[in-house]
Amino acid sequence: MSKIITCEQVSNGHPDKICDQIADAIVTDILQHDRNARVAIECLLKKSQLFIAGEVTTDYRPNYQQIVHDVFNRIGTEKLGWNLTELLRIGILVDKQSPDIALGVDKGGAGDQGIMYGYATNETAEQMPIPYMVATKFLQLLKNHPSKMFRADAKAQVSYDYDTGRITTFLCSVQHSPDVEVSDFRHIIESMMVLAACEYGLDGDFTKLVNPTGRFVLGGSYADCGVTGRKLACDTYGGIGRHGGGAFSGKDPTKVDRSGAYAARWVAKNIVAAGLAKRCEIQLAYAIGVAEPVSIMVETFGTGVVGDDVLEKAVEKVFDLRPAAIIEQLDLRKPIYKQLAAYGHMGREELGVKWENTDKVEALKAAVNG
Repeated sequence: MSKIITCEQVSNGHPDKICDQIADAIVTDILQHDRNARVAIECLLKKSQLFIAGEVTTDYRPNYQQIVHDVFNRIGTEKLGWNLTELLRIGILVDKQSPDIALGVDKGGAGDQGIMYGYATNETAEQMPIPYMVATKFLQLLKNHPSKMFRADAKAQVSYDYDTGRITTFLCSVQHSPDVEVSDFRHIIESMMVLAACEYGLDGDFTKLVNPTGRFVLGGSYADCGVTGRKLACDTYGGIGRHGGGAFSGKDPTKVDRSGAYAARWVAKNIVAAGLAKRCEIQLAYAIGVAEPVSIMVETFGTGVVGDDVLEKAVEKVFDLRPAAIIEQLDLRKPIYKQLAAYGHMGREELGVKWENTDKVEALKAAVNG
């Protein structure tokens, strides 16, 4: 039987991703003015009503209206299909972080209990799952396409046969203007599917499904309700590899949901880059107010050159995985987050984020061999 695995991705105009982008734009803006601020922001968008809620601890007062408008302008109000910057109503429910939580964070501990996962594989140069990268590449091509037929809301799904090394089915749903039919642009979409596959050395001989319902005019927040943190698989590995309970967007780096997941990716990627495994998954677990992780798990799915227990000891020796140390090593107080809120937080080497660095390869090899 073939081993077919499917990965998904969504565009920056998907309503959930709009909310992620607003939340991370708020985090970025606040950190630009106060690197030590605490931020935990959630957004909900339906039709022309946006709610921003959460906790922010800083003396800086963000201009929420301007931040939101900047996000919609970056996506493109023409692609969204209506002028949100004029019609949007914003409700704000923001308080300060609980002093009980602050007690633990102030002394370098984790801001909450939780489990975080990181994953890496040698399938692509980015050390990411190949069907996920193809789906993401397609949506980036779609975003940059000059045609006015295409609107901002879109999804892609790639099914990949790991036994044969081929895509079996490529599915996309692309919002379009009301004056065209799918038949008017199917050939453009199919050509972008093939181009995305070719970027990763794959051929275009696969089943292509374009807007299977036949029409996708009403999209965005008028067709669906957007909520922060509802596209976790799209933020990470497309559904390959596990994910902890917490979202990334809207959170400053003292939240281990975010910093711990980045650190776990950093560890996994270095293990694969060192040639110590073909695939690697890392689990980190934290207790609120406690600096050291309560557990570190390495799983190489039988692809490791040494036992997973040996790799766990090497990881403990090479990586400092206390929250304050992660923030320092990965430079997480930099205002970098708004660029990560669409098209994935992992594998983004073009953004220069430090959790994609393979700077611990030699230290890991030495720890294993020593």
